[in-house]
Amino acid sequence: MSIQDIRPFGTWPSTLSAEEIAQAHVRLYQFCCSTTSTFCGEIRPLEGGRMAIVEYYEGQRIERLAAPWNARTRVHEYGGGAFVADGRTLYFSHFDDGCIYRQEPGKTPEPITPPSAGIRTGYADLLFDPHGQRLIAVREVHHPESEAESSLVTICLRGDSPMSVIASGHDFFASPTLSPGGSELAWLTWSHPNMPWDGTTLWIASAQSDGTFQQPRQVAGSAEESVFQPGFDGHGHLVFASDRHDWWNLYRVTVDDYRADVFDARPIVTREAEFGKPQWMFGQRTWVNGPDGQLVCASTRDGLWTVSIFNGETLEPLSLPYTQIEQIGLNGNGQLCVLGSHPTCITELYECALEDSTSGRVLSRSSTLPVDVASLSKGQPISFPSARGRIAHAFFYAPLNNAHAGPQGEKPPLIVMSHGGPTSSAHQGLKLAIQFWTTRGFAVVDVNYGGSSGYGRAYRNALKGQWGIVDVEDCVAAAEYVSSQGWVDPRRRAIRGGSAGGYTTLAALAFTDAFQAGASHYGIGDLEALARDTHKFESRYLDGLIGPYPESAELYKIRSPIHSADQISCPVIFFQGMEDKVVPPNQADMMAKALQSNGVPHRHVTYEGEGHGFLKAENIAHALNTELEFYQEIFGLA
Repeated sequence: MSIQDIRPFGTWPSTLSAEEIAQAHVRLYQFCCSTTSTFCGEIRPLEGGRMAIVEYYEGQRIERLAAPWNARTRVHEYGGGAFVADGRTLYFSHFDDGCIYRQEPGKTPEPITPPSAGIRTGYADLLFDPHGQRLIAVREVHHPESEAESSLVTICLRGDSPMSVIASGHDFFASPTLSPGGSELAWLTWSHPNMPWDGTTLWIASAQSDGTFQQPRQVAGSAEESVFQPGFDGHGHLVFASDRHDWWNLYRVTVDDYRADVFDARPIVTREAEFGKPQWMFGQRTWVNGPDGQLVCASTRDGLWTVSIFNGETLEPLSLPYTQIEQIGLNGNGQLCVLGSHPTCITELYECALEDSTSGRVLSRSSTLPVDVASLSKGQPISFPSARGRIAHAFFYAPLNNAHAGPQGEKPPLIVMSHGGPTSSAHQGLKLAIQFWTTRGFAVVDVNYGGSSGYGRAYRNALKGQWGIVDVEDCVAAAEYVSSQGWVDPRRRAIRGGSAGGYTTLAALAFTDAFQAGASHYGIGDLEALARDTHKFESRYLDGLIGPYPESAELYKIRSPIHSADQISCPVIFFQGMEDKVVPPNQADMMAKALQSNGVPHRHVTYEGEGHGFLKAENIAHALNTELEFYQEIFGLA
């Protein structure tokens, strides 16, 4: 047993440098399966944050898109579903011009949609229709003087047939899916002020002899019911996740019923668990058709994910180590593909046989950085009392470094993490950005405050009209709870977060005195400015979180940290991308100027060419190192 070097918490040397984390970390974004191959998107910080596509074909790893091709879409700004394949033929949306391209193996991509002639047009949720030799996609057109227009379209792949519109008239479209024979098409819609986790509507239409889809009928959904990932099973029955009874469980409408316009959705998997996710991005998949009428499905309970086979009566969990599941799929060989992570493994793409899930192979990992498993802090699920009798949830990470320990009797400083969204969630999968802190002697608590997904609709709805209150209360309660357990130093507590988590951070600093420092990454300081100046997808999000605007303008001011900046007395550091369209740069600028006028120590760090979230390796590393120096200075760490 090696002797540990005793040093103050927060000053431990770590083998996980910010530069190595940023350079070695490739974000495995999404994947799709064809009859021959599995294609995976990789966001690469060392290549300016572009998304490359890698094909796994007959045991080979094949780079399909060389720089500067970038297979991303800006539909809804968060994108997703930007590529699909027919065998080895790849179709993808190119980020620079928004056009869809076709690429044959070894060939240069060729455009199949025309340039937008000065009007920004994008495509997402790409679906290949083998029956009509066409693509089906969500299209978003940005008009100069009006809100972006969304529709569901077909894109012909042969001849010169024009693009045709399947459906329009709703604010948003998503999740097109075809029945096995191509005779039916189903999709989701929703409209302002709903977000997709508030309420969506499921539609189905029938294919006609001329190839069009006609007679759309509503199958399920409402303003109070969120439907997620519709699809058809092997028998042609329509399957989808719905939270009509609090949890996103699986339901089915039989082929005989929907062809007779009978939409009696019957539950097929009912558990106090979530088989769906908040649809921030297109292309998310939590269930797929298995052999012999089975369903393979991923679900989460208490923040931990599992993958199971549903045989019509029971759920049989597979022996997979992953506690966080991003996506599942079945390839052309009937192999299960899982994009997941667990406490000692960063996100990886894993392929296995359903009958032997332990003997698969890893196709790709997000990071090639060697890590000392003995120095990895594993997030422990905790539940704790919060305000007004609520129970909140989090993952607690104790400081851990195999080569170093803190002085006897000393408690570590705490970093409270507030996730973005806010309708998102923290998870237990390995995150090197958390290990960056724990290996240096910081404790971390990653909070799933009220409003987070994964705990049922009632928990998700706890933030309705209460943003800036419930999330702040739960983050403060997490800090108080881990302090009361004797795990951290209550005099050295920081809170950090990005986007909506940055708002919670600033609100906690403005409206409580629970923390001694804060870090806001592209966070929101002025809710009114956000309501007036953000993109279509989230332009009415605050109606549910705060109240309708401008009717509730006074409430927006009360909840905005910018109007209570004089109550912030502890140091704050701001990080902001200058190309951010979700939270514009003026938000951080206004907050920094307010603190400057009040004489509060602060730093304002900006990055040119970065949007909502940093993708370039040099900026990711710089932000981590700068934030570390900030905490060490504030907490008096040598």
